[in-house]
Amino acid sequence: MALLSTPSLLSSSSIRRLNPLFLSPRRFIIKVSSFHHLSCFRPRLFSVSASINGVFTSPEVAKSFDFQWEENIYNWWESQGYFKPNLDQGGEPFVIPMPPPNVTGSLHMGHAMFVTLEDIMVRYHRMKGRPTLWIPGTDHAGIATQLVVERMLASEGIRRADLERDEFVNHVWKWKEKYGGTITSQIKRLGASCDWTREYFTLDERLSRAVIEAFVKLHEKGLIYQGSYMVNWSPNLQTAVSDLEVEYSEEPGALYHIKYRMAGGSREEYLTIATTRPETLFGDTAIAVHPEDERYAKYVGCQAIVPMTYGRHIPIIGDRYVDKEFGTGVLKISPGHDHNDYLLARKIGLPILNVMNKDGTLNEVAGLYCGLDRFEAREKLWNDLLETGLAVKKEPHTLRVPRSQRGGEIIEPLVSKQWFVTMEPLAEKALHAVETGDLTILPDRFEKIYNHWLSNIKDWCISRQLWWGHRIPVWYIVGKDCEEEYIVARSSEEALHKAQQKYGKDAEIYQDPDVLDTWFSSSLWPFSTLGWPDVSDDDFKSFYPTTMLETGHDILFFWVARMVMMGIEFTGNVPFRYVYLHGLIRDSQGRKMSKTLGNVIDPVDTIKEFGTDALRFTLALGTAGQDLNLSAERLSANKAFTNKLWNAGKFMLQNLPSQSDVFAWETLRAYEFDKEDSLLKLRLPECWVVSKLHGLIDLVTASYDKFYFGDVARETYDFFWGDFADWYIEASKARLYQSGDKSVTSAAQAVLLYVFENILKILHPFMPYVTEALWQAIPYQKAPLIVSSWPTTSLPVYSNAIKRFENFQALTRAIRNARAEYSVEPVKRIAATVVANADVLHYISEEKEVLALLSKLDLQSLRFAETLPEDANQSVHLVASEGLEAYLPLAGMVDISAEMQRLQKRLLKMEGEFKGLKARLGSPKFLEKAPEEIVRTAQEKAEEMEEKINLTRNRIAFLESTALVTEPV
Repeated sequence: MALLSTPSLLSSSSIRRLNPLFLSPRRFIIKVSSFHHLSCFRPRLFSVSASINGVFTSPEVAKSFDFQWEENIYNWWESQGYFKPNLDQGGEPFVIPMPPPNVTGSLHMGHAMFVTLEDIMVRYHRMKGRPTLWIPGTDHAGIATQLVVERMLASEGIRRADLERDEFVNHVWKWKEKYGGTITSQIKRLGASCDWTREYFTLDERLSRAVIEAFVKLHEKGLIYQGSYMVNWSPNLQTAVSDLEVEYSEEPGALYHIKYRMAGGSREEYLTIATTRPETLFGDTAIAVHPEDERYAKYVGCQAIVPMTYGRHIPIIGDRYVDKEFGTGVLKISPGHDHNDYLLARKIGLPILNVMNKDGTLNEVAGLYCGLDRFEAREKLWNDLLETGLAVKKEPHTLRVPRSQRGGEIIEPLVSKQWFVTMEPLAEKALHAVETGDLTILPDRFEKIYNHWLSNIKDWCISRQLWWGHRIPVWYIVGKDCEEEYIVARSSEEALHKAQQKYGKDAEIYQDPDVLDTWFSSSLWPFSTLGWPDVSDDDFKSFYPTTMLETGHDILFFWVARMVMMGIEFTGNVPFRYVYLHGLIRDSQGRKMSKTLGNVIDPVDTIKEFGTDALRFTLALGTAGQDLNLSAERLSANKAFTNKLWNAGKFMLQNLPSQSDVFAWETLRAYEFDKEDSLLKLRLPECWVVSKLHGLIDLVTASYDKFYFGDVARETYDFFWGDFADWYIEASKARLYQSGDKSVTSAAQAVLLYVFENILKILHPFMPYVTEALWQAIPYQKAPLIVSSWPTTSLPVYSNAIKRFENFQALTRAIRNARAEYSVEPVKRIAATVVANADVLHYISEEKEVLALLSKLDLQSLRFAETLPEDANQSVHLVASEGLEAYLPLAGMVDISAEMQRLQKRLLKMEGEFKGLKARLGSPKFLEKAPEEIVRTAQEKAEEMEEKINLTRNRIAFLESTALVTEPV
């Protein structure tokens, strides 16, 4: 699924000097015709209580974040106008036209990916203070929509062929009005903060005008032409389809070996060809062999007889195109039914025969087989070849079958009269855009693929034999040859006027029945949604677009490259500055999701179970250009992250002053953390967590700007859970619950509030619902989170405090590990002596209450010294870091006698298991017959058990020596 985003930078001065209905980027005017009055985009900034209209429920009341609140929050955002750009903010606007999903579509994980990534960018830039506009829309999806409506009518006993064109189109519009909004409502469910008052549909009047204008201008420049060429043909839909709408699958089939007798030779003189489609032999115009194939060199220049054609002769030619190793090394050339044969025929001047009707039946060229379906004809022809002795053999063969992405039927290569765009001159400009740096492709490894495709591009078939879509703006003159005489115009009135001027007032015209390829209109989407062609070319050229495209790499060529080409052609500039490529969403085993495999994960069901925030956060953890394996385990982990965030907010709110205590809140809000001297006044845990936060803000802001969204998610996750929740919140309890110093308590409250608010800001683009709900629960907020300012960067970081607290953490971990190792009861408080130099002891001892709380030490028995304690020999010795050690008196930790008995019992059990393992590994029979992996696992287990046995023996010896020393005389 494509992901198109166009952040357009518009200066306030440009806005002032232009028509107020226009947003203008630095060098690119963007018209948004429905802007009305600019004042309508001014977000309403006011404090919102936690219970406004029942939208938000405070964490103090709710046990966990309820996903059912998400829709209420979304509707509240939209009703307040927060999705509209606030031009009063100043700064350079950020404008994105959404890649339009098909109107027939329903939400899948591809949509969820592009919505998540685009919304992350939109919310980030909105918080950065830029007037931000995300324009949503849907694509009319010509083939898909027509197919859906035809099937619907068929269920009612109505065939399209029985309807007039206008009747059928009216049925489609009615279907669109009834069902076309499904995908839109589901995209809203994902949290997409689009300005839905500016939603567009590719068949809207303004966008349709852009499509017609593009066709006319390309034709005026000689870049559009009509002709009969090879295309992908859908017999069921009876229309040409694009390469993108053809999917290839490996399927079982057959390779048919057939005799082609030599003209003028005996019945035993023949060449054997191998083909997967014998029914196309009626269209053969040559037989080809490799010129260096000694088996057939003597036949080059001779004639062969096409079987079942009453003796039609075709030449035998030599060409390096033939693969000597495939089949028999003899190739039938059917230029009307094979892309490669077609190119060869055009190169050397072979005639082209078409044997197939548009509905997949054979035509009169096939003689007796005329009127038969292509597959019926294949079976009948093979039976007839068997009867006439021209069949050699039929063998199983795996086929690479081209199927319609929409209908699933097999696509036929077919020569058909169509409209084409000459691509080479357009491609040259698109290649130049990358060379000059006007367009950047991320990751850059895809640049080579982009260049290769554009350097070998084919002309683009833009006509489709459908009734739903943009009708080709070409009119023919009644009574004139339609291939020689036609008029290209912007309307039927203009066409009639031109016709009457050229052919007289009695001239009559009729419009081409075909419509344009849906991708033609999609290639205009980035700038047609933003005003083209109503904005003049000169205006486009005087402003530079700073737009960005995000898309799955599977359509880098088919859509992205075409948008680049069209943008340069019609505006003089690239329609976006960056192409950001995300990967596919795969299942937990790395397989592509498909209904056949039954591994499709429905985003709507996922949201119901895990919540939108967890889904978005999971999808955003991917790396640009890399596929993402999605699993229930990942979603569960990020659902737990959502709950952790909620519980952290609950803890903070429960430990902040009452909302009615205005003085206390004024005190908290008065704390300043943006100055170095203020930071240095904080105690160690507070100074550490604020310094870490400031470093995080700089790091993630840079990652946001570089599109490293996965890095933002991972860094923020690690900070929140690893630093803030696991360490600072726990450390703060010593201030909140035990400290008698109100200033220390107040500082801790201020730090909790400051850090948590900034975490919510950083996470909001990823997890908009839970962060907004938590934000609304905090008293005295100036604005909703969605329009709050982004955290300030380049704030002070006290690296010395970070290093000191890391020593503090190492000491705490060492004590915790020792407690676990000796199975100390969780509630038991133990004694400890911390040994270090004077400088280290100073900052460690200053936080003895925190150390005692986090390590579960007895505060009264906690000692600090520069030398070893007297009971060092009877203590567990811990080395936390260089120059920082701790001694835990063993007698105060465990019952030595009981612990020795436990360990000895455990030792006996391990020694028994180890003996059994060694015996097994010593058996030649086991080593010979057991799989290599089983043997390796047994060896690793034996090594691990031996290590545990040695550790247990050493611990028993230590306990014995301690028991002897402490034993009373």
